Amino acid sequence: MFYGAVVWDPYLIVAQIVCLQCLYYLTLRVFMGILVGTRVSRMSLVYFFDYATVTASTITGWCVIAAFVLSSFSGSKKCLDFSATLYIIHLFVCIIYGGWPSSITWWVVNGSGVAVMTQNRAHNTH
Repeated sequence: MFYGAVVWDPYLIVAQIVCLQCLYYLTLRVFMGILVGTRVSRMSLVYFFDYATVTASTITGWCVIAAFVLSSFSGSKKCLDFSATLYIIHLFVCIIYGGWPSSITWWVVNGSGVAVMTQNRAHNTH
């Protein structure tokens, strides 16, 4: 984790993944509340995990997209491993909740999220 430390600690890695996942969903909740919560009568998990809500065909869909993109900045400065793991876990949760994401928009938004998380790290290390 730090320079010179080469100790393999799977518990630390799992704890970091859990913390990053929680941070991501917490910030996603904040942005969803601000952007989507003002547009819908009732906030539900459908906006977090159903790929059909990530759409560019409605204003609410654009708000969902914005919430996901803004949330990806919460995990910035992370390596590709942690970013990819976060989004793979999110993919599995989405599959369990709403089925396989068949929307190209969902894939673009989530792929962009991985890029944002890792890109910020690349700019800050130089």
